[in-house]
Parts: sequence; C-alpha cells; structure tokens
Amino acid sequence: MIDLLSVDFMQRALIAALLVGTVAPMVGIFLVQRRLSLIGDGMGHVALAGVAIGLVSGAAPVLTALLAAVIAAVVIELLRARGRTNGDVALAVIFYGGIAGGVVIISKSPSGTPANLMKYLFGSILTTQRTDLYVFAGLALLISVTTWALRPRLFAVANDEEYARAVGLPVLPLNIVLAVLTATTVVVAMRVVGLLLISALMIVPNAASQLVARSFSGGVRWAIAFGLVSSVGGVALSYPLDTPSGGTIVLLAVALFVVTAVVTSVLARVGRRRHDVAETHAHEHGAECGHPAVTHGDHVDYVHDGHLHAAHEGHYDEHGVHHDHPAPPGPETAGAGPAGTTSGTTSGTTSGPTTGSRS
Repeated sequence: MIDLLSVDFMQRALIAALLVGTVAPMVGIFLVQRRLSLIGDGMGHVALAGVAIGLVSGAAPVLTALLAAVIAAVVIELLRARGRTNGDVALAVIFYGGIAGGVVIISKSPSGTPANLMKYLFGSILTTQRTDLYVFAGLALLISVTTWALRPRLFAVANDEEYARAVGLPVLPLNIVLAVLTATTVVVAMRVVGLLLISALMIVPNAASQLVARSFSGGVRWAIAFGLVSSVGGVALSYPLDTPSGGTIVLLAVALFVVTAVVTSVLARVGRRRHDVAETHAHEHGAECGHPAVTHGDHVDYVHDGHLHAAHEGHYDEHGVHHDHPAPPGPETAGAGPAGTTSGTTSGTTSGPTTGSRS
C-alpha cells in the first residue's frame, strides 16, 4: 500500500475511487427502494452518447456526458409522470437510443477515437487527471449535500408515491431530482468503473447492506461502507494483479455481497437453533398466576417447575433452570390452574401471553 501511495496516478485513482464509493450507494439506495435498479445502465448509455459528442467535437467529454445524462433523466421522469409511457419502456428507449447514438457519432470521428471510448465504457481510473479530480470532487459534493438534505423526502417518495402526494410533497420535482442525481453519479463514476458497470456499484452495496441493516439510516451507512471497501479495495487490488480497475471493483462488490449473505444466513440458522421454546401451559403467566417473577436482563421470567419461562410472540421461551426458587405448590401442582385447567407439559404453542416482556 505504501508503494501505491507513492505513485501520483495511483493517488489520483484512489481519491476518485473514494469519491465514487461514497456517493454511488447514497443515490443507489433510493433506486433500490423504487425498484429502478437498472436505471443506472440507461443513464450510462445516454452518457455514452454525450462522451462521443465530446470526443468528436473536441469538448470536454465529462461535461457533454453530464449534459446528455441530465437531459435524459428529466425527459424520462416527465414521460413517466404524464403517463405517456411506463418506466420500463422509457428506460428501454433511453438505453438503446443512447448506445446507438454513441456508436454512430463516434464513427464520424476524423481522428480514429473509438479506442478512447473504451476507457469510458469499462473505466480507466489510472488515467484520471488532476483536472478530472476537481470536476469529480465538485459533483460528488453536490450529490452528497443534495442527497443528505432531501433524504427524508426522497425516502417518503421512494416508498409510497401516493402517500407522499397526499401529504403534500412535490413528488414530480423530487423524482426529477433523484433522476438528475443518478445521471450525475453515472458521470462521476464513468472513469472509475465504466458506464457499463456503474449500476453495479450503485446497487450491489445496497443489496449487501439490506442483509445487515435494521433501519434506513443504518442501511445508508452500511451501503457506503461496502461501497468504499469495493471501490478503494478494487483499485488497490487491480494494480498488483494487473487487472482492469472497473471489473475488479465490481467483482469485489459482488464477493462482499456473497460473503455477507452467507454469514448472515449461517448466523440466522444458529440463532434459530438456540431459540428454545418452553413447554406450554394451559394458563398464562402473570402477576397472580402463582409462579415467582424473576428479573432476567431486560425482561421478566416466571419460575415454572424450576425453569425460567419468558413471554415471547405467542409462546414462552426456555431461559434455563432456576435453582433458587423451586416451584411452589401452586394451582398447577394442585391440579387446576387459574383458568380451571390442569398443568400441561406437552410441546406446542399456546395462546399469546398477555403479560411479561419479550425476550
């Protein structure tokens, strides 16, 4: 790693990866919620046409790509809002029209620049210049600030547009903002992972974060963490392995997702095996059930035949044997419980407990 940091082009590459790994998951989480995971591909193909225009005309490809992608983002949201066509059809038009336009435009280049197009298609982070970093940093800051400021509204619209509209949120403008943020993110990331792979960096870290996060804010933090590890780690690995940086970044992101899925699945199975369900009772534990209540951590257990039982989702969990409080000769041992029934020791479930805390 020290050798990597001593090389100028690797320093620029790592900074670019840091920027992309931060902002791509921030925008991607709203696309996942709206089930528009592939919109990044559509924007990438439109940006390809913008890059081609820049290469042929001699203009800055980053700026022409940004302009083309933003225009396409606004158009597609207006088409969806007016009901002229659905989201899938609009994405397909953008998808194929963009890539076809890029191919046709680049073919008119007098200087044989189609080879230069490859670094935008699949990424060429090692060729990132200092001026590119300034542009990327400015766009990344804009994306981060806008996403953070509008995250409650974007979250509401992404989850339920009808409810958001009913409470007075400007749904169409917010959707347009999200589309523009997506287009801008695509342009920022095109030199890092490539226009054909950028959608993976927006979606895969969020897919992994959903496996471990317990809230929306937690999901954002986990997604950014996965994105940073994928982007920075992919660049660092691509140098000694002599592999394309874009493909290495995406493969690392996919590997992190697979590992996270396996680990969470194993932990869930282990947790289920350790979840011991207590023997059932014909009555419900409570303050007057005749069994001593014992504080156990953050909940209350009831001593029943020397066992600690805690109310939990319609049944009682077995929390071990209690030696200090032997079961008193209460109603169950006498033959009849408070509900007029006898004690039972068969396995199964009972009606949900009305008292006691969840384990």
